[in-house]
Amino acid sequence: MGLSADSDTDAAADGFAIVREALSDLELDEALQESVDICRGTRGQVKGLPDDRDELDDDELLGRCLAIHFPHKISAFYHQLLFNRPIIEALNRVIGPDVKCMQSMLFVKSAGKPGQAWHQDEHFIPTRDRSLWGAWVALDEATIENGCLWVLPGSHRAGVIWPTRPHRTTDFDGGEEAYGFPDDAASAVPVELRPGDALIFHGYLLHRSLPNRRNSGFRRAIVNHYMSAQSLLPWDWDGRLTLKNDVRDIVMVSGHDPYGYKGNEHLTYPYVRFETGLEPPSG
Repeated sequence: MGLSADSDTDAAADGFAIVREALSDLELDEALQESVDICRGTRGQVKGLPDDRDELDDDELLGRCLAIHFPHKISAFYHQLLFNRPIIEALNRVIGPDVKCMQSMLFVKSAGKPGQAWHQDEHFIPTRDRSLWGAWVALDEATIENGCLWVLPGSHRAGVIWPTRPHRTTDFDGGEEAYGFPDDAASAVPVELRPGDALIFHGYLLHRSLPNRRNSGFRRAIVNHYMSAQSLLPWDWDGRLTLKNDVRDIVMVSGHDPYGYKGNEHLTYPYVRFETGLEPPSG
C-alpha cells in the first residue's frame, strides 16, 4: 500500500511525512556495520550486552538484542546521524529553526521478534509545547511482513495522551498499550520504507509495529527524537531520573539554544532493550 505525506500541510494534518533517501548507500553500509560494532562492545560500554558475545557470529549476536538505546552516546557515526540534513530540513519545517535531540534508539528486530503495541512517544518524553517528533530511519527494508510501523493518521490532533495498560499478547514487547482513543484501529496504514528512507512523525501520533514474521533477517532502524529548543524538557527518563524541570542531556542539531547558558549534563547511557521491555539488572 502506498503512503505519502510529502507537503508541510500533509505533515501537519496527518502527523507524519516520509523523507525519501535520507541516507546514502554508503551511509547505510556504515550504519549496518556500526550496529555490529556497538553490539560487540567495541564502541564503548553498553549495559546488558551478552557476556558470550565473542563466541557468537554477527547474526547470532544481533538476534539477542531487540534494541540498543542511546547509541549516539558511544558511536561517532550515530552521533553525526542526528544532524542528517534531509531529516533536519524536514523537522525545521514542522518544529521550527531551533531543534534539539534527546534520544536515539537502534532497533534490530530479527526474525521472530515482537513489535510494539499502540503508543504515543510523548507519553514517554513530555514537552511543554507538543513539539516532539521522531525520525524513524529504515536501515533494512521495512515491510508489513517484517514488522514495519503502522500509524493512525491525524490521531495527534486531539492533543490527548491516552492511558496505557498491559496488552497480554506475545505479538508485542513488554511495553504497555495505549487505549481509549476514538480513532478506529482498522483505519491504520502501514509505513513501508526502502533502506535509507525516513519517517518523521509527531509525538502524539498513535503508532505501533507488528512482529517480524520472516524466517530470517532483520528489520533494523535508527530512531531519533527531537523537539523545539525553545521548550524545556521535563523528563524523568521513565523513572530513572529525579524529575527535572529541564533535562539538559541534549544535542543541538540546528539553530539557537536559548537555554544554552545552563550547560549540558550527561545523564543517559546506552543499554540493551530485551523483549520484556525491562532494562537489564545492574552489575
